[in-house]
Amino acid sequence: MTRAEPRSRRDAGFTLLEMLVVLAIMGLLAAIIAPQVLKYLGSSRTQAAKVEVHNIGAALDLFRLDVGRYPTQDEGLQSLVAQPQTAPGWNGPYLEKPEALKDPWGQPYLYRNPGQHGEVDVYSQGPDKGGGANGEAGYVGNW
Repeated sequence: MTRAEPRSRRDAGFTLLEMLVVLAIMGLLAAIIAPQVLKYLGSSRTQAAKVEVHNIGAALDLFRLDVGRYPTQDEGLQSLVAQPQTAPGWNGPYLEKPEALKDPWGQPYLYRNPGQHGEVDVYSQGPDKGGGANGEAGYVGNW
């Protein structure tokens, strides 16, 4: 029987100290990078909401061209995806998917007719339901 040769220090693997140094470096990198990534994620949702509000506004304009008026408050934005009984001349759907009526935070877009900022208002209350406390815009609207 042959006796196993002792392994050299080089083949022994990482020491505990080396592992701790690597973990400390990874922790520092995570502490520096994570806030930047989260900030970017929040601003990208706000930008997506602005684009979606603009698209809903364009769909409302198409509804108005076909029906002769904007949807009433009772008909709401749902009239862009399903024909209301009170809208002769409806030639939709003006938005393909009902999911287009939800903002990036999962809440439905809000609709006001008559609007406070224009003929009609379409808006999202944003990530914190309109408070704007986290540094991002509270409301994202068509005004």
